Amino acid sequence: MSDLIIIGKGPAGISASLYAVRAGLSVTVVGKGEGALGKTDRIDNFYGFPEGVSGPELHKRGLEQAAKLGVKIIEDEIVSAEFDGDFTFKSTTDIYTGKTAILACGAKRISPRFNGIKEYEGKGVSYCAICDGFFFKGKQTGVLGSGKYAAEEASILTKTSAEVTIFTDGAEFTADVPAGVKIETRKIKSLFGNELLQGLLFDDGEKKELKGLFIALGIAGGTDFAKKLGAITEGNYIVIDKNAQTNAPKLFAAGDCAGAPFQIAKAVYEGAMAGMQAIKTLKKK
Repeated sequence: MSDLIIIGKGPAGISASLYAVRAGLSVTVVGKGEGALGKTDRIDNFYGFPEGVSGPELHKRGLEQAAKLGVKIIEDEIVSAEFDGDFTFKSTTDIYTGKTAILACGAKRISPRFNGIKEYEGKGVSYCAICDGFFFKGKQTGVLGSGKYAAEEASILTKTSAEVTIFTDGAEFTADVPAGVKIETRKIKSLFGNELLQGLLFDDGEKKELKGLFIALGIAGGTDFAKKLGAITEGNYIVIDKNAQTNAPKLFAAGDCAGAPFQIAKAVYEGAMAGMQAIKTLKKK
């Protein structure tokens, strides 16, 4: 178990790790890919680079700096999160634990193209199978998504649901299909119901009855993990205070997952605050 586990290896996560490791904490950073930095050809407004720097180069330098100080950096995709006094983050192949945690995994900007998601949030639409799956025990449930994140949520639901279907909304399903789970690739037109969700309507006019639909689009993001860990979110972002602290104990957030402005300087600052607060939390204990 690490003193601090950080989900996300962009500027916010790496900045946090630098402060924490220099204070003597054992630090593990887990993330997948280069994130938003990998899509940035040139950065001209970041301190210390008068000639500019590419996103991939800045990302590479940050990782090298953290690794040199002793930060353990792991390339992996986290698909679920739990808290029982300590933090547990799971990928499809491994488990990572920490006494404190920082969510720094960027902003998730994928949203369904059809109507009904917002209308039925809390009335059948959920974002956490571990949290809410039990409420649909013995009923038909579905997961909206097409990758590993969707597969993990569906696998959790098979333990309580009478039937579980993954709806890809026209996308190709790219993960291993969990045992007992159906895959439906037709495009969705809308959700329907009265006060509670009753099902979804496909573009071809056919209906599918459902009591619960769990949203798991793309790769799990900061707000997905925040909700699972009991932290407050607003829209697609995690609510933090001036010290990068969420309302949940020992849980911090930094960078794009905590909202605008989406700037590297802001991510580095919030990461530094989160790292320092994690140090204080552990020192108090």
